[in-house]
Amino acid sequence: MTGADDRLKVLVIGALGKMGRAVCDAVSDEPDLELAAVVDAAGREVVWAGPAAAAAAYVSLDECLEKEKPDVAVDFTTPGAAFENVTACLKKGINCIVGTTGIKEHQLKQIELECRLSGASCLIAPNFAIGAVLMMDIAQVVARYMPFCEITELHHDQKLDAPSGTALRTAEMIAAARLDCPEPPGPEGNVARGLAHHGIPIHSVRLPGLVAHQEIIFGGQGQTLTVRHDSISRQSFMPGVVMAVRRVASLDGLAVGLEKIM
Repeated sequence: MTGADDRLKVLVIGALGKMGRAVCDAVSDEPDLELAAVVDAAGREVVWAGPAAAAAAYVSLDECLEKEKPDVAVDFTTPGAAFENVTACLKKGINCIVGTTGIKEHQLKQIELECRLSGASCLIAPNFAIGAVLMMDIAQVVARYMPFCEITELHHDQKLDAPSGTALRTAEMIAAARLDCPEPPGPEGNVARGLAHHGIPIHSVRLPGLVAHQEIIFGGQGQTLTVRHDSISRQSFMPGVVMAVRRVASLDGLAVGLEKIM
């Protein structure tokens, strides 16, 4: 039986967003976790509700970090805000989990440096759905034998970045797995063929009614093979988030991808 003093204290940043609310619910449902504090700039205009209403609530992360001492911070905000939020938490020695996509390469290097300086750990995952991680692993296996492929990713119309972080990560993993593959006929410069990332076309769809979906179509001589994953609700991400909260402290510095703790 986990005592109250043994529970991991969790801070959720972006707690009033759709993913933030789902994370608050998921953390509150776990007996070994405590939703200790929540932060959201919209807190001035929006009424805190659900588990977030019982936690210490702030509109300023700086004020929160002055008063609270969480073990883990979970960020689902925006690319611009997430980088500043994470560096602020790491400087305080707080382990971080980031579900916000769109963080730049130079920012990742700075986050890695902050991890080394503070001794804290950070996990950045483009997708917390365990099935999506398995999809990417399967794609790497297929790519060794069928190296030519294209990716289509479909998300809700409120998603800020395109292509998605999952699609970009998938393309990088496929490119690393391909053996002696000549560069595919280039889609560069041909918008109808999608954005090329590591030579792999990525097509982005943004529509109401969608949550998060991705398929990779591999083509070979006389055959195709499609690998697809669908998140039909945001609940699909919560087992991965909870796993990350429990395991992030075991990481050595910065890690990218949920597979690093699976």
